[in-house]
Amino acid sequence: MQLGHYRYHTGITGQQKINMNKKMTQTEKAQQLQQLHSSGKLLLLPNIWDVLGAKLLESMNYPAIATASASIALSNGYPDGELIPFNIVVENLKRISASVNLPVTADIESAYANENKLLEQNIRLLIETGIAGINFEDTNHSTKTMNELSVQSNKIKLIRKVADEMGVQLFINARTDVLIHPEQFATAEAKQAELIKRGLAYKDAGADCFFPIAIKSESAIAELISTLQMPINILAILGIPEFKQLEQMGVARVSLGPSFLKIAIQAMQKLAADLKQQKGLTAITENNVTTDYLKSLIKK
Repeated sequence: MQLGHYRYHTGITGQQKINMNKKMTQTEKAQQLQQLHSSGKLLLLPNIWDVLGAKLLESMNYPAIATASASIALSNGYPDGELIPFNIVVENLKRISASVNLPVTADIESAYANENKLLEQNIRLLIETGIAGINFEDTNHSTKTMNELSVQSNKIKLIRKVADEMGVQLFINARTDVLIHPEQFATAEAKQAELIKRGLAYKDAGADCFFPIAIKSESAIAELISTLQMPINILAILGIPEFKQLEQMGVARVSLGPSFLKIAIQAMQKLAADLKQQKGLTAITENNVTTDYLKSLIKK
């Protein structure tokens, strides 16, 4: 495989490719995200955590870059769950956004803010990094419980208000954690009803996309698409339908979360294990990811 010339089918149109050849403004990047989620093609985004990963995907003609909060935290020596200092997240997003001429959508968890005054402040700082979109979840990391529906809806409204004031059509991917809080919803029917309720409310509050993390059921996904009439984001986990089937169903986007980092660590782990047995030399010497190739990514 010629790494520098790989072409990945992402549903981006020829006109959009032409537009990406010029330096896009933050507003244009946000508009690009909107278009990518309504193209009818599945937007498949490997979530990265640093500049090199962003540059790699840009070189492979991905139309957008997505980050993963867990990958950023873990690669910097912190557990996930808003335990990495916020200033490190902001600085990392600045570098990533500045490194590529693509929309960057950032996983910001709950924006490191329980109070709305701090939320407004942090959203301004995040938008100033140059990002064009966010994942915003409804878990309160202090209490480890989900925010009440009205509380979360008001937070989304506030984010939309701040973005509008800053002149950025920020793409808001509203993540709900209904399916990872089993103690709050006892049955599958109760969970699905809550997903629909929250999806409709978040859409009304100004969300552009709904992200029911950990959803697997084909029928549950189909019902959300039909009922909500908005882009749906699915996490790539064991048990979901195949990518082509998700596209046919009308799913707008599939994210990998920390899986891209896991794959990278898996490759490193395997080679490290081989080296302990004095094996693996050919994996090193025949690797077509050369130092010059890595340098070429950074220079672009």
